Amino acid sequence: MRPEVTDIQQQISQTQAVLNAIEQASRNKASLLSGLGSSINGTTKSEPEMADIDKYGLKGLLPVLKMQNNELNTVATGLDLNMLGLDLTPRNDDVQISKTFASPWLETSRSEVEPVFSVPQSFQINSEELVSVESRISSFNDETLFFIFYSKPRDVLQELVARELNNRNWRYHKDLQVWLTKDSSVEPTVNGPGSENGTYVFFDPTSWEYVTKDFVLYYQSII
Repeated sequence: MRPEVTDIQQQISQTQAVLNAIEQASRNKASLLSGLGSSINGTTKSEPEMADIDKYGLKGLLPVLKMQNNELNTVATGLDLNMLGLDLTPRNDDVQISKTFASPWLETSRSEVEPVFSVPQSFQINSEELVSVESRISSFNDETLFFIFYSKPRDVLQELVARELNNRNWRYHKDLQVWLTKDSSVEPTVNGPGSENGTYVFFDPTSWEYVTKDFVLYYQSII
């Protein structure tokens, strides 16, 4: 017999002994109260039914240990795995029970838990043969670059996309948190050393469209 099974049986025996002592004390108390009632009224009272709070305590565990209710015993203590047809003898081939035992129910059991399958040839791709995203960023259109920028915050791809957008004359407005570029058909007017006034094309990430409008651009607000 396995050591862990012996330990469990010892714990059950100790628990049952405690419960027997509790039950005996309860009976002694009931007998004392019954005798007291008989001496006063000349009649005896039967032992009251177990209260709901006791059914789920130590008193309620006693009928389970005594196997008085088969259904309750099955739910509380479970079943012996050997009764389910499992081979629990020690083995040296490191075969896991989960590989051959899917369920305790006969209709769902099968000899092989994992069905036989084959991976399609198109799925068998060597990762070293894949072209890195970094090398393909320059081939993406502007909308794809904007999507990567807003969907990959604090990611390396966001930094790479920002560099590519800068190469395409897009600038990021730190206050508005949108990308903008000059309208090539209108030349802006320089207001001073720190700003200019002109027509710019903004990309609105909320509506996902380009918006053209006149705007006073401060150089310190863009990167």
